[in-house]
Amino acid sequence: MSDRSPASPPRGGIDPRGPRFVAGITSVLLLIDVFLGLTGLSTARVSDIDPGFVIGGPWLITLATPLERFLDPAFLLLLVIALLFVWSVVSPRTAPWGVLYRTLVQPRLKPPTELEDPRPPRFAQGVGLFVTTIGLVLHLAGVPWGLTVAAALAFVAAFLNAAFGLCLGCQLYLLLQRVGLVGRERPQTA
Repeated sequence: MSDRSPASPPRGGIDPRGPRFVAGITSVLLLIDVFLGLTGLSTARVSDIDPGFVIGGPWLITLATPLERFLDPAFLLLLVIALLFVWSVVSPRTAPWGVLYRTLVQPRLKPPTELEDPRPPRFAQGVGLFVTTIGLVLHLAGVPWGLTVAAALAFVAAFLNAAFGLCLGCQLYLLLQRVGLVGRERPQTA
């Protein structure tokens, strides 16, 4: 016989509002990164800064050194965001935005009516890491718009989660789970 009522949440779950809070902060950071990408090295043409070049000339990023690409503010911010994704995947309990939620926000809210499996949000953080890493690699390789497009895609996913509770990475996890490529269903204990 269980000491929980049928409406009580399963053990080991997480408050579903936590990942939405994290997605909100992440979406703001990614939006700033998209702005930096649109106004920086990733999308600039040489003709934008040197009127002697024909309009539509070469992309500035293709002429930049690897150090200049690395020091681009959009690259540095996306690198920080990617490192936060790594932290969230490796140690979600100690990741800064989750700790911020649990210590400052969650105590002021009513307890959640139900908890969710932590695996899909963790997988979603891994998807965010993958997308941002692609942007970082493309930027270092000198691919115009690579960083900006990757940051924009990650922003859309984070925004959908924060604003509407639609976690694309979680949906991908559940799809992969249905076809048997990732974790199996947890057995329900009584």
